[in-house]
Amino acid sequence: MGSMKEFIGVMMLLSKCFMSMKGEELIKSSSSALGGCDFPAIFNFGDSNSDTGSMAAAFYPAASPYGETFFKEPAGRASDGRLIIDFIAKHLGFPYLSAYINSIGTSYRNGANFAAGSSTIRRQNKTYFDGGTPFVLEIQTEQFNQFKARTAKFFTSGNESSYQNQFPRPEEFAKAIYILDIGQNDIGAAIGNGGNEDFQVEASKIVEYFSNQVQLLYGLGARTFWIHNTGPIGCLPVSLPIHNAKPNKTQPGYLDQNGCVKYQNEMAKIFNTNLKNLVIQLRAKFSDASLIHVDMFSAKYYLISHAKEEGFVDAYNICCGYHKDGYHRYCGNKSIVDGKEIFAGSCKDPSKYISWDGVHYTEAANNWIANHIINGSFSDPPIPITQSCHRTH
Repeated sequence: MGSMKEFIGVMMLLSKCFMSMKGEELIKSSSSALGGCDFPAIFNFGDSNSDTGSMAAAFYPAASPYGETFFKEPAGRASDGRLIIDFIAKHLGFPYLSAYINSIGTSYRNGANFAAGSSTIRRQNKTYFDGGTPFVLEIQTEQFNQFKARTAKFFTSGNESSYQNQFPRPEEFAKAIYILDIGQNDIGAAIGNGGNEDFQVEASKIVEYFSNQVQLLYGLGARTFWIHNTGPIGCLPVSLPIHNAKPNKTQPGYLDQNGCVKYQNEMAKIFNTNLKNLVIQLRAKFSDASLIHVDMFSAKYYLISHAKEEGFVDAYNICCGYHKDGYHRYCGNKSIVDGKEIFAGSCKDPSKYISWDGVHYTEAANNWIANHIINGSFSDPPIPITQSCHRTH
């Protein structure tokens, strides 16, 4: 029996290696004949996973220790340092994207970031003080619409202006890359409402709203779309029993083999399936556009399930915050717990952690994920982001 198990193990390993080699060959064959796209700008839409300062500029900025690793101070990002969008911008040769709503010390020559924390695809009935935001995807695309229209005035004939050096030229909007990473908070809202049984219907409606905004961007001239699906929300440490009261009352089957909340990840997969189908439909509809679907779920889930192999501590450890015995004090906050003052500070070495504050990722994890998606390993079609303007589907 032992030898049979060993044989099966060897065969599985060989199969994995073969598939990996085939995947690399597919990426190489798909991109070897393609040139670089030379994007003049990036326009990003999303939630806190890619917000580089929108919510901090509009409302209250995050306190220390946010931003401590790279910026050495809070920098409008829900992390100890840089986000995936920052590493993408760096890889494409751009400065870090300025938030559209931030008016101080910003530059929009190479694009703008419309992403905002707490954002959803659908409209909300919550204020900022209830955990919501006014900057849902529909508002973000309208902000882009205004940005495009208003900056165009600086380039009209006879209207020479120093502002021309601060914004993309009108012809560059069609050549830019448009990145979208949003949907996690829509799923989170459905989880909070206990709607997992009917989520297939909800997911279809959410993706329909998403479709409307992508088509709006297309109508405004966008032609290259880099679309992230949503990550494994059931693996976010703050929602796991280990960080909540009475963890031993978890029902059998509640968690998957890697300790993630199974039904929550299933909801994310339902959303992702609908999103993937939408991308395929839009490809057929817009023959002159390139729509790349990026499987963030698989990239993040791989990292979480192989945390120690990739040099991190257990994926469910939280670097910044206080989460014990049902008490949740989020990163940077002070409070009294059992008569003692608690400061929810950061860990000694954030680079060893995947989770920064129980919801968002550390700079180290964001860097790992970015490095594994920009080369096309998790993309459909499997081409690197530098060549994503080419329609190969």
